[in-house]
Amino acid sequence: EAIIENQFRRCGALAPAYNSIVGSGPNTTILHYVENNRQIQDNELLLVDAGAEYEYYCSDITRTYPANGRFTAAQREIYEIVLAAQLAAIEKVKPGLVFDDIHNTALNMIVDGLLGLGLLTGEREELIKEKKHEKFFMHRTSHWLGTDTHDVGKYKIQEESHKLESGMLITKHGAEILTSRAPKQVNELETIIGRRN
Repeated sequence: EAIIENQFRRCGALAPAYNSIVGSGPNTTILHYVENNRQIQDNELLLVDAGAEYEYYCSDITRTYPANGRFTAAQREIYEIVLAAQLAAIEKVKPGLVFDDIHNTALNMIVDGLLGLGLLTGEREELIKEKKHEKFFMHRTSHWLGTDTHDVGKYKIQEESHKLESGMLITKHGAEILTSRAPKQVNELETIIGRRN
């Protein structure tokens, strides 16, 4: 946490956009964990959810890393399900699509992945309807971001999912990913972190 927030300030940020979340081991699964006081153990994951306020705009990025530079087999399976869902949802983003379409792309892939691992059993549509996935995936895939971390704006207008519009950093070619230089592929993470251990 201290290293992240120091880097924010070194790069000219006014302050963190919100309390940084840095959890390891069992704390990676606690929503909005901010104690940030546990010593990281070998073979654990480290979840970092942090953002800076820069020139009155907020950022928000979440990444999960293997603490020792190598994912265990189980960690890799889950990580790759989540990453595939994220990449598929990002690929789908373009003006005119509704917000729910993006979320449902990721949700369907995550539920299918959980079914494949045997962590859920049943039919995808029924599991989603009964919200059985929420034990593992309780949030939406994204939120508005601007002058506040959870910026103003509705996700639904008169019960209809909000259409994505240009100006949301969605260009005619699709989403513009502002964090594209932050590594997230398994091999990238293992290479970078492995070099430092």
